[in-house]
Amino acid sequence: MSTDTTTGPGRPTEIPYYPMERSAGCPFDPPPELRDLQARTPLTKVRLWDGSTPWLVTRYAEQRALLADPRISADTTRPGYPFATAGIRERRKIAQTFISMDDPGHARLRRMVTAPFTVRRIEALRPAVQRIVDRLIDDMLAGPRPVDLVQAFALPAPSLVICELLGVPYADHDFFQSCGKVLVNRDTSPRDQERAQNSLTDYLERLVEDKQAHPGDDLLSRLAVGQVATGALSRREAALMSTLLLVAGHETTANMIALGTLALLRDPVQLGELRDGDPALIAGAVEELLRYLTIVHTGRRRVAVADIEIGGQVIRAGDGVILASEIGNRDTEVFDHPDRLDGHRDAHGHMAFGFGVHQCLGQNLARMELQVAYGTLYRRIPDLRLAVDAAQVRFKHDGLIYGVYELPVTW
Repeated sequence: MSTDTTTGPGRPTEIPYYPMERSAGCPFDPPPELRDLQARTPLTKVRLWDGSTPWLVTRYAEQRALLADPRISADTTRPGYPFATAGIRERRKIAQTFISMDDPGHARLRRMVTAPFTVRRIEALRPAVQRIVDRLIDDMLAGPRPVDLVQAFALPAPSLVICELLGVPYADHDFFQSCGKVLVNRDTSPRDQERAQNSLTDYLERLVEDKQAHPGDDLLSRLAVGQVATGALSRREAALMSTLLLVAGHETTANMIALGTLALLRDPVQLGELRDGDPALIAGAVEELLRYLTIVHTGRRRVAVADIEIGGQVIRAGDGVILASEIGNRDTEVFDHPDRLDGHRDAHGHMAFGFGVHQCLGQNLARMELQVAYGTLYRRIPDLRLAVDAAQVRFKHDGLIYGVYELPVTW
């Protein structure tokens, strides 16, 4: 806790440091201090690594309202933007993509890559994803036990899928996965962030150039032929967009597969229900796991461009704003018994993918991949279980995306 104070309606109070630490005994729950803040007020000031004091928004209604408010900017070049780390601040200077822009620039660039992520296009990919998942499970069943589910299944499954969609050779997965790990780690130095970003962007820029000469049926080819060749994008801009899609396309889903599996292994009743393979139940469980786990756990970052009165406070123009979805998705005003994992709950209103114009582009793909992964793994390996004591599992407390480093399992 910081000793600095802020003056509110009552007496001055200490400004808490953000992000807070989770309780060691409750690895799936948001930090207790975050829960206490939510119970007291929807908005409060917090202190970041650089000494800045943005607003932290903890309640669902205020988060949803602000994410839909055009007076809240995602532009990382604006003064007051609350960067998560020094490394990310430096990286944004060389790698601003559409997720860190406002409309109309955001909308113009996003439209260039939207088509492959529509519900219809994603559903057409389901048989291919099923084949990938089945092949990985075949390899697990034929191999030695125990096995690390992260390396054997959770990480390669979405990596293979996003490589197919983008047109990136999966043979290079060691390279792009290692870069991705650097980019999503809060402890990475600015120099290492910049090195990983440039290495990955250089690699994808070479691929874009190759696609111009030898286009295929993939997103990189469509960017190369439809946008770069016409002058709408430079090769570097196309590569930066592709870097975002490649890293987000495998890191988030990989962590959800592994972390969701761990949560279900600790809840055998719900795991047993998913083994039956009911598509509707599996789809509902995916939404509930997304709500319950909310793996983007360092908040969605914004900055105000005008004064906004909300939640009994006034956010001034230039104030940083952090919307903590992990606690918003545990708001008792919206979800009954929110700390309970309940696969029968209607959790479709969750904000694991954000809300508003910046809502996650790849959410349809993520949902489908999780449905196939969860719906196949537990059915084909019905006696799947942890191969170590649960207390030995290492969680990614140092990551921008929450998950586990390894998940040793056997059967």
